[in-house]
Formats: sequence, structure tokens, C-alpha cells
Amino acid sequence: MSDRRATLEALRKTLQARLRAYRGHKTRSLDKDAEEQSLEVENDEVVDRLDEEAFAELGQVDRALERIADGEGEICEDCGEPIDARRLEALPMTTLCIDCAERHR
Repeated sequence: MSDRRATLEALRKTLQARLRAYRGHKTRSLDKDAEEQSLEVENDEVVDRLDEEAFAELGQVDRALERIADGEGEICEDCGEPIDARRLEALPMTTLCIDCAERHR
């Protein structure tokens, strides 16, 4: 379990750094050239989507860390059954067993 916690904490730091970079990107000023502005706006849209994805993933990581702290990190939050160790290794932020995850698709 401590390996999973360490993995999640490292992932959390990485996601926080990415969010800072994405948000820093938004605070820069646009170039004066209209063509450059158009490209920068398109880039901003991509960065916004990346920011949203990183923020959502950070929420999943935080949720998994909370469940570990509560002693529930290896139990499916949907059905209450154990989550397979191989699934936890592959997806350390998961809170659902494979069966429940497939039902939620």
C-alpha cells in the first residue's frame, strides 16, 4: 500500500506542476500580429482542455489518497469488494473494481 501511496503522491506533484504551467500560460500577453494571435488562441484552447483533464485527474488522485488514509484504498467504493492488486498497480488512482468500472462506462 505504501508503494501505491508514494506513486499517487508523486503523480499529485506532477499534476500540480502541470496545472501551474497551464495556468501560467494563460497569463501571458498575446502578440500584436493577428495571425500570431489566432495561433495563440488555438493553443489556449488546447491548454484549457489539458488543464481540465489534469484537474480532473488530480481530483481522482486526491480521492484515492483519502481512501488510503481512511483504510479503504483497496476496497471498491461501489460494491465494497476488494480491488484486484494488479488493477491498483496499473491504475493507482482507481477506486472501483473492474466490474464496477465497466458498469459505469
